[in-house]
This record gives sequence, C-alpha cells and structure tokens, in this order.
Amino acid sequence: MDAPIRLATEADAARMLEIYAPIVRETVISFEEEPPSLEEFRGRIRAVLERMPWLVCVKDDAVAGYAYATPFRARAGYRWTAELTVYVASSHHRRGVGRALYAALLGCLAAQGYRTAVAIIALPNPASIELHRSMGFHRTGVLENIGYKHDKWIDDDVWQLDLQPKRAAPLEPVPLGEFFGTPEWEQALERGAALLRS
Repeated sequence: MDAPIRLATEADAARMLEIYAPIVRETVISFEEEPPSLEEFRGRIRAVLERMPWLVCVKDDAVAGYAYATPFRARAGYRWTAELTVYVASSHHRRGVGRALYAALLGCLAAQGYRTAVAIIALPNPASIELHRSMGFHRTGVLENIGYKHDKWIDDDVWQLDLQPKRAAPLEPVPLGEFFGTPEWEQALERGAALLRS
C-alpha cells in the first residue's frame, strides 16, 4: 500500500486546486480573490519544493488535503522560520487529515533545522485555531483589519510554535533535496500518518 502522506508532485496540482478553488471563491480563509490557474499552481509547487516540503495526504486514491511551508520572510535573518499552510477537502474534515499533515510537516521542518513555525489565520476560522492550538502553537497577536475581501475588513491571527530550542549560532537549514528520503524524512511522514482516522 502506498504511504498516505507523501511529497507532492506537479501531478497532484489539479486535485489540490479542486480543494483550494472553493476556499478562494467562497471564504476569507485565503486573501486571493480568484483561484490560480493550473499552471500557476504547478509553479507554486515547484518553487516551494526547491527548499521546503509540500505534502499531500492521499485517502481512497484521492488527495484529501495538503500542507506546505514557505519562508516566513525573504530577508536572511528569517531563514530559520517557516510559515505553514494547510487545506483539507471538505469531504475529509474531522478525520485527522490536517493534524496528520501538520505533524509530518513539522517533523520534517524540525529535522531540516528550522527553529520556528508561524501560521497566519484569517478570522473567523475556529477549525484552524483549534488545529493550531492542538498542535502546540500559541497565539502571539492579531493583525487588525489587514485584508479586505467579500465586502469586509478581515483580521489575521498570528500563531507560533518553537520547533526546537534556539541556539546562539544555528546551523543552516538543510535543503529539501538533501533531506528527502532520509530516515528522518520517513519517520516524520510515518508519525503524521499515524494520526489519520478512518
């Protein structure tokens, strides 16, 4: 049997876009106003995979959800901090998919040498807040009226998790290409997959 959590590929883009497009159109969870094209979405996957993990969870032979990390900010001093994103198909809500993906992603990032994970949650989103709280994140503040969509101003909640203790002189994060396929990679995916519910 194939592993339920694995590295995303461009071949997964269409199914992931099926999950993401309604979120863009119908909610304030994403500040995009129009879903990206399939080719643009493939480009996003390529860009992320140059350095960081983009994971998919496959259940019943379909992508049930996905999660990925991007650099928190571009300047060099932020390079030990990752910003996380997770989306789950509505048909797989409350089945542990988001939690499993996050557990795997956080394990990968910690093993790569990242120190801090950040999540920005557009409000209201009680399900996302509960997910982040359950994964050990703590709320560090709110960005008030930071975005405008669907004829209203939206606040962003900022959540943070220390992936490992801070060191005075941290080692550089290991690029995904050097980390992929290692025992630590496999262990992180297995720990995440163990949280899936049927």
